[in-house]
Amino acid sequence: MTQEKHLAWTGSPIKEAIDLLKSGGKVVVCPTKVGYIITVADKAGLERKFSAKNRKRNKPGVVLCGSLEQLFELADLTEEMAAVYKKCWEEDVLFGAILPWKESGKQYIPEDGSDELMTDVRGTSCFVLKFGTPGEQIAQELWAEDKTLLFASSANPSGKGNRGLVEGIGEQIENEADLIIDGDDYVASIQPDKTIETRYEQGVMVSFVDKDGKLVPEQGTARSISPAPVLIRKGLDVDKIMMYLSDTFNSWDYRHGEYY
Repeated sequence: MTQEKHLAWTGSPIKEAIDLLKSGGKVVVCPTKVGYIITVADKAGLERKFSAKNRKRNKPGVVLCGSLEQLFELADLTEEMAAVYKKCWEEDVLFGAILPWKESGKQYIPEDGSDELMTDVRGTSCFVLKFGTPGEQIAQELWAEDKTLLFASSANPSGKGNRGLVEGIGEQIENEADLIIDGDDYVASIQPDKTIETRYEQGVMVSFVDKDGKLVPEQGTARSISPAPVLIRKGLDVDKIMMYLSDTFNSWDYRHGEYY
């Protein structure tokens, strides 16, 4: 691997990454709690992301939120759904859910065609928080400065994991990236008791929408409600998140792989 585009994460926000993403069309590879991701901030970057991964375009885009306030400004969700996000925020638990955009939140999507690549056919995206300090710092700075969004996808060739190692992102992504933030030690610190074989390479994903992309109904104290939230991808801290779901919803489904 060549080193000219690599920077080590030492705990502070990587200003070079923030400046690059704001400059347009750039691709930054960043460490998270579960491995490396590709981050971009506009349609040109999204196009390069799909190209680098040979990725299908039918999946909801991932929006990285650096705060609960940002999440609530962008995504449409009920109080019950907000309660799960709040619990994950308080406990520093990586969590992502499929949600529709608020009409008022759509104003922050770049007016360059990004919406076509950031949402699925139902108009939903996956809104993620507590994904890891290196990326959270970037998302927070971008949003604080001028409400710039940070979009993401795992930094590995489709169908292959990066094993939480920067060398695992593959030659194609390595060549496509404008900047790569090295943080193998940070990634390893999140699952210190896991091996390459047993570690989670992704975060939990829950769908809070029905098949048409509409929010599932609030449940209150009712039981046997359908449609209900669906855990569609297991991952890091799945045990905690299942408990949080159970604390808030009497009805929810476990269907790993249903959407992905």
